[in-house]
Amino acid sequence: MRIALADDEALFRRGIALILEEMEDTEIVFEADNGQSMLDQLARAPVQPDVLLLDLNMPVLNGVDAAKALREQYPELRFIVLTTYFSKSFVLSMLELGAAAYLPKNATPELMQTTVREVVEKGFFYNDEVLAIIRENMVKPTRQKLSKPFQPNLTAREREVLQLICEEHTTPEIAEQLFISTRTVEGHRNNLLSKLQCRNTAGLVVVALQEGLVEIKRFRF
Repeated sequence: MRIALADDEALFRRGIALILEEMEDTEIVFEADNGQSMLDQLARAPVQPDVLLLDLNMPVLNGVDAAKALREQYPELRFIVLTTYFSKSFVLSMLELGAAAYLPKNATPELMQTTVREVVEKGFFYNDEVLAIIRENMVKPTRQKLSKPFQPNLTAREREVLQLICEEHTTPEIAEQLFISTRTVEGHRNNLLSKLQCRNTAGLVVVALQEGLVEIKRFRF
C-alpha cells in the first residue's frame, strides 16, 4: 500500500509513519507539511498513493482547501481526514468533499491501521457517529443536479452490488457472492458512479444511505 501523509507537525507525522510502516507491504511515498506541498508532490509523483492522510489545520493551504483541490484534480484518490476536530460541521464539510474516512488524532494505532487498510481495500470506513451524520444531517450539492423525486434507474444487479458495497464487501467478495467476475463488478460500480453522479465509492455510500437505496443494519467494523 502506497501512503502519503500531510500534517504540519513533523514529530506527529513521523509517529504516523512508524505506525503504518509496521503493516505488511506498506510504503510511505511522501510526507508534506502543508496542503500546497502535498499538491506539488502529488503532481510530481510517478505513481499516485493508494491513500492520503490529510490534516485539516495546516499552514499555506489548509486541509479543507486541499481537499477541494483533491476533489477537482484527483477525484479517485482516497483520503482520510486526520484531525483533532470532530464537530458535525467539519465532518459534513469533509464528507461532501469525498473523504473516505474521518479519524481523530487521539485514535489508537490499531484503529489507524484498520482505517487505512479498510479504505484501501473497500474505498471507505465510516464509524457509527459519521453514519448517523450522513443519514440525518448531510445535504450534498449533487442533489440539486438529480431529478426530483430521486428515482435512479438502477438495475436489480446494480442494486445488489450497491448493497454489498455499502456493507463493506471488497470487489472479490462481491464477485464471489454474486457468482460474477471482478471485472463485471467493476463495470457495475462504474455504472453506479455515473447514475448516482458520484466520483468515488465513498460518494456512493453517502448517496445510497441518504436516499434510502440500501438498508444497513450494522457495518462490519
